[in-house]
Amino acid sequence: MATQRIHRSPYLDIEIPDLSLTDYVLGRSIDPSASSALIDGITGRQMSRRVLVTSVALAAERFGSLGVDTGSTVALMSRNQPSFVPAFHGVLAAGGCVTPLNPVLTSDEATRQVADAGAKVLVVDDATVQKGQEISDQTGAALVVLDASWSENAGDRPLPRPPEGFDPAAALAALPYSSGTTGASKGVMLTHRNLVANLAQLGDVWPYEDDDVVCAVLPMFHIYGMNVIMNLALARGSTVVTLPRFDLGHYLATIERDRVTRLHLAPPMVLQLATASEVERFDLSSLRWAVSGAAPLDAELASRFFDRFGVPVVQGYGMTEASPGTHSVSERDQDHAPAGSVGWLLPNTEGRFVSPGTGEDREDEGEIWVRGPQVMAGYLNDPRATASTLTRDGWLKTGDIGRIQDGALFVVDRLKELIKYKGYQVPPAELEALLLTHPAVADAAVVAMPHELGGEAPKAYVVASGDVDPDRLMAWVAERVAPYKRIRSVELIDQIPKSPSGKILRRVLRERAAAGSRA
Repeated sequence: MATQRIHRSPYLDIEIPDLSLTDYVLGRSIDPSASSALIDGITGRQMSRRVLVTSVALAAERFGSLGVDTGSTVALMSRNQPSFVPAFHGVLAAGGCVTPLNPVLTSDEATRQVADAGAKVLVVDDATVQKGQEISDQTGAALVVLDASWSENAGDRPLPRPPEGFDPAAALAALPYSSGTTGASKGVMLTHRNLVANLAQLGDVWPYEDDDVVCAVLPMFHIYGMNVIMNLALARGSTVVTLPRFDLGHYLATIERDRVTRLHLAPPMVLQLATASEVERFDLSSLRWAVSGAAPLDAELASRFFDRFGVPVVQGYGMTEASPGTHSVSERDQDHAPAGSVGWLLPNTEGRFVSPGTGEDREDEGEIWVRGPQVMAGYLNDPRATASTLTRDGWLKTGDIGRIQDGALFVVDRLKELIKYKGYQVPPAELEALLLTHPAVADAAVVAMPHELGGEAPKAYVVASGDVDPDRLMAWVAERVAPYKRIRSVELIDQIPKSPSGKILRRVLRERAAAGSRA
């Protein structure tokens, strides 16, 4: 057996509490006079910690009356709003597991997930009732609608205790769906221990306090919004302001009004904040920290953000299958983190670099493998996909290519997204980062297109902010990259298709590029 070259976290291991996720997030004692736990960014309505705990207890009773108990799954399809939280934790307090759904899924797409997850209850918000009814009719899941009654003041009720024999390491808490490294969407089995471990790990490097205010605009049905924003902030006693979508003006007004201290961003949001003129109209002096995730952030763009706001935007790295965090720049190390890196391994986490071609360990570059208590139990009902992603000794194959510098990780690109031109590997993220430095480019994505000579070649989809001539833009890029990395085609489009978490939907663009080559 080949020698494993294991990289270890520079941070001391921490103790992982043997608690349910709900007990960890909401079980700590909070000063009753402390700030609100939740604020609706649209209506301004506030929910205290006491009301939140009572709402979770009442929600658990509701779900229990619908037959939700140990081992049950409940589907939750809702935009960001305060009522999302008691619904989510009410399921867990009743002994069940939540499979979150994106509200923009079609009825057929959502039906497949609800059926695959075996959900016996479907919770929807008021905007998706009709879609929810269609899904309920197809799956037989009982339909429940979120409204204000889920977060009303109804006296004091303690959190329900976990059922007898409850094992945080075995009981599932969340079942988000992810394409992982193999393409098809699969249910990611995250236990209570997985999620609690990641909260404890992140809490060690990001010391939120009870006077912090975070803005939850990234969707809470996605693992980033669910655990890194919603659960982490509430576990630390911070206030969470919910917004259903990212609108720059409304987002800035929310920061000003609620004195937001911490921003959770994706690179497209960083770009808008760093460049939009309307930023200057708002008082953003409350800000003291920002983190970007979901995709690599260009070092130059991070520098532009710092120049404008006077606060650093650090990076974190992970995937749904890791609850999600595996690496981050900690607050205490942010001043000397290598520019463009996603930071260091979190406490209790190990890493390796493995050659995709040979499976042999590399010292400082290759496919990123990670191991730690935050790594999923596996994929639901899919042992083949589980075996291809998780090794027998617990290593998670991320499908990302990375390198290490000063102990910090740089994500080079996604393994399955690398473009092979005449045998050379071309990383799309590198070209995208370059395109975003062009003054007339507002956003960009690069994918492989069929090429007669090279097999594949890079094609750029560009959202213009000014006059862009495709040929001149290709020439501009060609002056700045090696010959094999040159972009061979540029197509102007109105918007880059992206997931709710900000990741480019490359499959959509690859299909478009392939269709264009056949036309």
